[in-house]
Order: sequence, then structure tokens, then C-alpha cells
Amino acid sequence: MTKTGKEPKEGWREDLHEIIFEADTPMGKWFDITLLIAIICSVFIVMLESVEQVKENYAIWLLGVEWGFTILFTVEYFLRIVIVRKPWNYIKSFYGIIDLLSIIPTYLSLFIVGTHSLIVVRSIRLLRLFKILKMSRFIGEASVLTEALRASREKIIVFLFSVFTSVIILGTLMYLIEGSENGFTSIPKSIYWAIVTLTTVGYGDIAPQTIAGQTLASFIMILGYAIIAVPTGIVTSEISHQKNIRTNTQHCANCATYGHDLGAKYCKNCGETL
Repeated sequence: MTKTGKEPKEGWREDLHEIIFEADTPMGKWFDITLLIAIICSVFIVMLESVEQVKENYAIWLLGVEWGFTILFTVEYFLRIVIVRKPWNYIKSFYGIIDLLSIIPTYLSLFIVGTHSLIVVRSIRLLRLFKILKMSRFIGEASVLTEALRASREKIIVFLFSVFTSVIILGTLMYLIEGSENGFTSIPKSIYWAIVTLTTVGYGDIAPQTIAGQTLASFIMILGYAIIAVPTGIVTSEISHQKNIRTNTQHCANCATYGHDLGAKYCKNCGETL
């Protein structure tokens, strides 16, 4: 037993896990900080590449640096898979998917020109900053929001289906009222107008001209404000049920689950000792 009361970890996989997945040790913290700097630099390189003048003068150099970062992140991704006891749990986790998406665009650009710009998805990996700086309060709030969204998904799906049905009916009505002579040339285009109006975006590319059409449009605009409030209320209600959850930065070596309760000694998903 160690002074902390934990069983000593053995094996190179456990040692690498402490470095790559955890931010509790000096080596782990430096690894994550170095990784974040690399992420920021790689995103900055992609942004520079979109500037035509910079691209003309430094295209080869930028491409080399971009591939260097991609190879680095590829090695890191496969290391994470190797050292986790249940690789599939990491692969299908939120961070696992983001880590994979951050390296795919560069390889995809070999077949589809321009897709490397999607590398900016790497910026999502900066969310690890909260873990590195031990901002457990922020991680706890993120867990509350995640759980609230997960608990709200059935209600939100029903709500979105209702909205989808409504815009089909309202768009069709507007098509019948206004007709092609006023810009409503088809039901799909009228549904597009209904969506734009209901969400209060209002591009103004199509507008009703008749009194009946303007009356219906007014009703849709007012309805839009009420509809916007519904998902907000659903999520807020679930957040109130989750607000007492507080989590730490521990990452389970067995199933790659994170966001455990403060003071937890065992993984809430698989029961592994943390």
C-alpha cells in the first residue's frame, strides 16, 4: 500500500495511463499542457493556410507542419487505445470521437481537396483545459449540463417533431395563400420560409404580400417566441435536478469514464478502483 492508501500500479500501461489520461501527476500535467499547445498551434496553422497571401508564400512549410501535428495526434490516439483496458469504451466516448475526428481531415484531404480545413475540430479538445487546471467546479457544471441534456432528450425529440409537423402545415398553408406569383413557388420553399419565420431569423428573401398571408405570418412570428422558450424550460428543469452533482477529474483506467463524484474511490460505471 502507498501512503495515499491506494494499491501501487504496475506495468507500462498503467504508467502511461497516468501520464496520458490523468492530470494529477507532474508528468501527466506537462503532457496535457504540451498537447494543448500543439492543438492551438495546429488550429492556428489551418487558419493561416486560409489566407491566400500566406498560402502562396508558405504553402509547403504549412503543409509539412500540418502533417507533423497530424502524425503526432495519430500516435497519441493509438496510444490511448492501447493503454486503456477496454479500448472500445474510449473509442465511442465523447473525447474518443473528438480525438478521432481531429486526425481524419488531414488523411481525407489526400482524396478530397480542402477537407483539411475541418482540422479546426481539434479546438474542441481544448475542453481538457478544465481537467488540467483542476477546475473540478467547471467539470462538475459540465456534468450537470450533460446529464440534463441526456435526461431531456426524449422531451426535446417530441418537441422537435411537433415543430417539424407545424412548419409543414404552416408552410403548405402559406403556399396555398400566396402562390408562386408572390415568391412561394413550391411547398418546400414555403416550408423554408416557415422555418425562418418561426425561428425569428427573418432573412427577408421571401415575404407574404396578401393580407391573409401577412396575418398568418404574424401568427407564426408570435408562435416563434413561445416555441423558443419550450426547450429552454425543459433543460432548465432538468438542470435543477442535477445541480447538486459535483465531480472530480479522475479518469477510469478500465472503461475510460470520467466525471466521478468528488471523493469517489470506485468508477461509477464499472466499479474499478480509481
